[in-house]
Amino acid sequence: MDMHDVLSAIMTDGEQGMLATIVCVEGHSYRKAGAAMLFRQSGEQVGTVSPGCLEHDLFERAATVAASGQFEFIDYNLNSEEDVIWGEAVGCGGKIRLLVEPVTGRLFSVLMEAKEKNEAGKPVKLIRSWDEQAMRYELLDEEETELESSCAEGDETNYLSISIKPKPRLVLFGAGKDAEAIYSLVKSLGFHIVAADWRPSLCTKERFPEAQCVIGSPGQIAEQIGLRASDYLIVCSHHLQQDKEMIRLALPLQLVYIGIMGSKKRIRMLFETFLIPSNVRAPIGLSIGADGPLEIAVSVAAELIAIRAGNKMAPRREMVRSGYFGPLFSSRSKQADGDEETGT
Repeated sequence: MDMHDVLSAIMTDGEQGMLATIVCVEGHSYRKAGAAMLFRQSGEQVGTVSPGCLEHDLFERAATVAASGQFEFIDYNLNSEEDVIWGEAVGCGGKIRLLVEPVTGRLFSVLMEAKEKNEAGKPVKLIRSWDEQAMRYELLDEEETELESSCAEGDETNYLSISIKPKPRLVLFGAGKDAEAIYSLVKSLGFHIVAADWRPSLCTKERFPEAQCVIGSPGQIAEQIGLRASDYLIVCSHHLQQDKEMIRLALPLQLVYIGIMGSKKRIRMLFETFLIPSNVRAPIGLSIGADGPLEIAVSVAAELIAIRAGNKMAPRREMVRSGYFGPLFSSRSKQADGDEETGT
């Protein structure tokens, strides 16, 4: 779970809880520096910092920190040859340092400000610096190209810098069965989802309860949501002219990702007058032999994760070279009629 998911869970009614953040790791770790989780006073836990092996101990430590009102650093050594208690029991390897702190006062104010800026589409950097007595917090505006997190500890310098970015936006154009299946999986993967369609009977809160629902023609939808380069778009209405118009509007914007639902034959019809850029995946989804809306949704969700991870780690030209954005008609399995279907 990313930091913005923890921000979404922080309460404004006095039950802020305790925040546990990975400061640094050495060797293997299930989560990287900057990963965080929230322990609420009610006992609810939001997010993870391990596969589940550290959370119970952290919950007990969090209660102690809550009672004292002071931050605490906790070190876990998961190397079995060095620590027989944690290493042999867990078997993950690596060393992890975590910061546990009460979400009150200045930290609460800073996190609420970060949440507001993220909701406005602005990335920020949360900087902590500390000594034995006090923790100091600073929130800075940040460019998208900044590193995710960094930390340093020494005699004179102790700081942790974490990037908190807005959820990437995923637009589902076409609110049919395919979009519904994709939504059911992707809604838990850290995307802000927009369900868009020209048919009010399909694009409803009943079918997409946690999504932003937008109704209109492709041009109206693009204008209403302000389609932008940082967006992900899935075109899946199965209506040739509507899909073609949405693609025509999206291509000049150089979106992070455009996934097209349909067979090779249909995709040729959609792109007959367009040049195909490297950010288009057509047919959509990883090649896993998927069949039917739910299995196709799994292949699409996996592809979105891969694209998002690649977008964080490398410039687009490197992703093209490494295969994140493959050619339009890449080698995939074929149906009996020779036409390649989406997600197979």
